[in-house]
Amino acid sequence: MVKNQTIELQVQGMDCVNCASGIERYLKRKGAKDIFVDFASGQVRFQLPPSGREAELEQLKRGIEKLGYTVVEPQSKEPFWTLERKFFFSLVFTLPLLLEHIAMMLGGSLLPFLHNPWWQLALCLPVFTLGFWHFGSSALGSLRSGLPNMDVLIFTGSTAAFIYSLIGTFTHEPKYIFYETAATIITLVFLGNLLEKRSIKQTTSAIEELSKLQVQKARKITASGTLVTIDGDDIRLGDILQVNEGDSIPTDGKILEGEAEVDESMLTGESQPVRKKKGDEVIGASTVLRGHFNMKATAVGKDTVLQRMIRLVQEAQREKPNIQRLADKISAIFVPAVIGIALLTLLIGHFAFELSFTQALMNAIAVLVISCPCAMGLATPTAVTVGVGRMARNGILIKGGQTLETFAHIRQFAFDKTGTLTTGSFALQRFENLSSKEDNFIKGLIALMEQKSSHPLAHTLAASFSAFAKWGPQLTEIEEVPGSGLRATEADGTSYFLGSAKWAKELTGQHLPKGYNIFLFDKTQILAAIELGDELRPDAPQVIAFLKKRGKKTLIISGDREEKTRQIAEVLHIDKYFAEQLPEEKLRLIERLADEAPTSMVGDGINDAPALAKATIGVSLSGASGVAIQSAQIVLLEGRLHRLADAIRISEGTLQTIKQNLFWAFSYNIVAIPMAAMGFLSPMWGALFMAFSDVVVIGNSLRLRFRKLP
Repeated sequence: MVKNQTIELQVQGMDCVNCASGIERYLKRKGAKDIFVDFASGQVRFQLPPSGREAELEQLKRGIEKLGYTVVEPQSKEPFWTLERKFFFSLVFTLPLLLEHIAMMLGGSLLPFLHNPWWQLALCLPVFTLGFWHFGSSALGSLRSGLPNMDVLIFTGSTAAFIYSLIGTFTHEPKYIFYETAATIITLVFLGNLLEKRSIKQTTSAIEELSKLQVQKARKITASGTLVTIDGDDIRLGDILQVNEGDSIPTDGKILEGEAEVDESMLTGESQPVRKKKGDEVIGASTVLRGHFNMKATAVGKDTVLQRMIRLVQEAQREKPNIQRLADKISAIFVPAVIGIALLTLLIGHFAFELSFTQALMNAIAVLVISCPCAMGLATPTAVTVGVGRMARNGILIKGGQTLETFAHIRQFAFDKTGTLTTGSFALQRFENLSSKEDNFIKGLIALMEQKSSHPLAHTLAASFSAFAKWGPQLTEIEEVPGSGLRATEADGTSYFLGSAKWAKELTGQHLPKGYNIFLFDKTQILAAIELGDELRPDAPQVIAFLKKRGKKTLIISGDREEKTRQIAEVLHIDKYFAEQLPEEKLRLIERLADEAPTSMVGDGINDAPALAKATIGVSLSGASGVAIQSAQIVLLEGRLHRLADAIRISEGTLQTIKQNLFWAFSYNIVAIPMAAMGFLSPMWGALFMAFSDVVVIGNSLRLRFRKLP
C-alpha cells in the first residue's frame, strides 16, 4: 500500500490565527489530511494521497495564493517588496505628515506646505496604495475563506480614514482631512509586523542551531586504505571514517581505533568533555577537542541522534496545547465582533451621544486598529517554541506541545528501578552451581545467552562469564521474554531459561535459595543461582528530594525482588514501592495510578515500554532501548536522571509564560477596545499600541530562554 506523502510549504502573509484557520479550512475542503498551519512561522504541512499528487499540489498552491498569501518556493528569489522595504518606504512618506500633525497639535508648524491638502494627499497616496495592496489582498482572501483576519480591520480602518480625507479634500472641509491617520496606521502596522517577524525568528532558534550542526564533509577510508573526502549526505552505513582533533564527528558511529575527548554539549547538554575510546559510541555533530580516531558509521541520515532531535523538536513546536484552544476559539469570532463594535461606536457615538460624525468615525477607526487578535494567537505557540528549544539545549527531547503543558500538572512519578534509579552497572557478587554439570559449561551457557540481551544486567553477566563462552553448548535459538528473562534452545532440543526468581519458581516449582536474584534452570530443576548488586545513580537522591519538595508523590514499580526494591525505596525515601511486577502487571498498575491522578512513568527497558505508553506522560532515559524511547513522550538524553527536574522546571515555566501571555492579550483587548470606543485613543495611538501588544507577548516568551527558573 502506497503511503500518503507529507508536503511542507512556507507561506508568507499570515498575520493571525484566522489566517491559519482559513488556509486549514481550504486544504481540508480540498481533501488534504493531517493539516498543520502555523501563522507565526509560516509553516504549512499536510498529507496528499499518492494519485495525481503533483498536479493536485500545484492546484493547492494556487488556491492558497488566491486566498491572499504567497507560497515561497525553495529556489525562488526573495521578492523585492519585503516587509522591511514596505516599512521603510512607508516611513519616508509618513514621517513628514506625522511630524507636521504633532507640530500643529502643539501650536506650531514644521512644514507649512503641508497645510495644503493636495500635498498631504500626494504624500499619503503611495503609502495607502502599498497598504491597500498588502492588507487588501490578505483581507479579501480571508473573507473568501470565511474567516476574516486582522488585515480586514487594518484595511477597513485605513481605507475609511483615506476616503473620508479624500471627500474633505474635494469639498474643501479641512476638519475632514486625516491623511496622516491613514498613512500612520499602515506604517505602524508594518512596523509591528516587522518586529513580530524578527522576534518570532528568535523563538525558533533551537531548530536552526541544531540544523547548523549538520556536518557537510567527511573523510572516508576506502577498502584500499585511501583517504577521500565525501559529502555528509553520501555517508553510508558501515563506512569507515577518520576524525581528527578539531573536527565535528560526521555521523553516529562506533570507534574502531584511537581515543579522544569529545564535546557533546550542543546535543546532550552535558557541559564536561566525554572521554571516548575503542568500542565507544559517538554522536554525529559533536566536536573532538583532543585526540583522533577511526570510526564505523552506525546510523546515517534521518536515523542519527541529531536528525531525531530536530524531528522531535519540530513536532513538539507544532502541536497545540489545550490551553491554546480557548484563544483560537475567541480569535475565530474576534474580527467580526470588532467590526460590529466599531459600527456600534460610530452609530451610538453620532446619534446617541451627539458626537460629530468626524469624531464618531475616528473613534470607530481607533477600535478597528487597536484590536489585536495576533497577541492571543501568539501567546501559546511562541512560549511553547521557546520552552521546547530550552529543553533541547538542556538535553531533553519532548514529543509535542501538549506534552509540555500536561507534564507541568503531573502529581505522581513512578520509577523503574534497574537502570533508572540505579546506574545499570552491576557487579557479580555470588555464583553457585546447583547442577551436576561442570562450572565451565554452566558459565559458558550463561555467557552465550546474555550476549543476545540488551538488558543492563545482561552486560555484566556477559562480561563476567565471557571467558567461558567456548565451553558452552551450541545454541540454535535465543529468545528474550519481556519482564522475565531469556529462553535458549540447544542443538539437541534441550531448553534453558535464565531470569528472575519469580519466573524460575513458576516454571520449576522448586524451592529457591535465598539471597540470589537470577537463576539458570531447565523445565525441571534449578541449574545455577547468581546474585548481582547494583548501585544508585548519584543524582537519584537529589531528584527524589526535588519531587518531594514540589509536593509530588514518588513510587517504584520494579520487576526486581521485593527485598532489593524495598532497600532502594528506603534509601531514597520513596513513598511507595511495588516489586516483582511483570509487564502486564506494570501496565495495569500504571493505568490505575493514572486514573487516580496525572502520573508519569520513568523507565528505560523493553519491559517498561507498555507502562511508558499507558502513563499520562512517559519519560525515557536515552541510554535504553529504542522501544522505550518510542513509547515515551519525554526523552532524557545521555540517561541523565537530573534532567527530569530540569524538564519539570521548564514545563512549569512555559505554562506560566503562556498564562502571562494570554492574560496580557485578553486584558489588552478588554481595556483598549472600550477606551478607543470612548474616544480616549486616536487611531494613530491605537495602531502603535496594537503593534506594541504583539511585541510584549513575544518578548515575554523570549524571556523564558534565559530567565532563572525556581
